Amino acid sequence: MKQQRKTLRLKNYDYSQNGMYFVTICTQNKQCLFGQIKNGEIKLNLAGEIVEK
Repeated sequence: MKQQRKTLRLKNYDYSQNGMYFVTICTQNKQCLFGQIKNGEIKLNLAGEIVEK
């Protein structure tokens, strides 16, 4: 039997309204597809800049 995932959405919250949202993007095998971390800061590549926008 497949386990049901817990929903992370708030009940009675309209997610279509304007607001700020935190988005997590996971990549296969933890590949650095969006840039590199150097000296504790992210240096975005072109793909990372597109995602940021």
